[in-house]
Amino acid sequence: MKIVIIGAGAMGSLYGAKLSTVPTNEVYLLDVWKDHVDAINSNGLLIEQGGEFIKYDKVKASTDAASVGVCDLAIIFVKSTLTSQAVKSNKAVFGPQTIALTLQNGLGNIELISQEVNKENIIAGTTAHGATMLGPGKIRHAGVGKTIIGELDGNSSERIEKLAQNFNEAELETEVSSNVLGLIWDKLLVNVGINALTGITGLHNGELLDYPEIEEILEKAVKEGAEVARKKNIQLGFSDPVAHTKEVCRATAANKSSMLQDLLNRKQTEIDMINGAIVEEGKQLGVDTPVNSVLTNLVKFFQRYEGK
Repeated sequence: MKIVIIGAGAMGSLYGAKLSTVPTNEVYLLDVWKDHVDAINSNGLLIEQGGEFIKYDKVKASTDAASVGVCDLAIIFVKSTLTSQAVKSNKAVFGPQTIALTLQNGLGNIELISQEVNKENIIAGTTAHGATMLGPGKIRHAGVGKTIIGELDGNSSERIEKLAQNFNEAELETEVSSNVLGLIWDKLLVNVGINALTGITGLHNGELLDYPEIEEILEKAVKEGAEVARKKNIQLGFSDPVAHTKEVCRATAANKSSMLQDLLNRKQTEIDMINGAIVEEGKQLGVDTPVNSVLTNLVKFFQRYEGK
């Protein structure tokens, strides 16, 4: 299978490296960061796990979609704020049969991708892995978790089963779900509880549970999100989303969330598509979301004034 990862940040690089270990896969990382691309092509991709670096030298990297050409599978791993731009500028990798898989955070990515790609070619999923960028050509695999994917219409298909098999062969534990919308909301609620709080406090994921006052904010933020999901008739995959969020905190304890990394690097965050999405959905449904509103505004303040 010819696979391209659009967005070779920490998570995109992790998936590209793992998928490149399957003998029948041809994997490309597509990114605008030339130093990262050059380092991978010169020295391979180095992934730190358990204090040791493992070299992946079968994955290729490029800044030019045309040089990669049409692929069987395009996995979109850019920040949600860049989804539309990334798909438009990399249209050369999409053919009539190319599957587009979004494993991104937040709400709205499917709709943005479908502006450029036939919706029948889009599948969605979530990942519980954690990864951190260390520098050009180097990442840290900070947390291991499941990948769950599904067709948008909830049906089973030959292509989704083959994709799951491919991922599992790459040692990316993967399951197929018939409830993709619930799947996205499950991950959204985890991000609602973790990302903004880590960004504001500077704590790693697991450390959020070390401070009762922070843990309480996490609980309230997730409960607000769960109430919005209930009002939208979303079928969540977890009966207790707060407990599930805490499980993810423990499973990815050493991970710096993507939002914390963005704030540390003075980059724009995905806050509007995570906690901000809960606030906006809540307004439409008449659900009060004061905790998520405060978290959203604090992150927006930090991303505006950090370093000034």
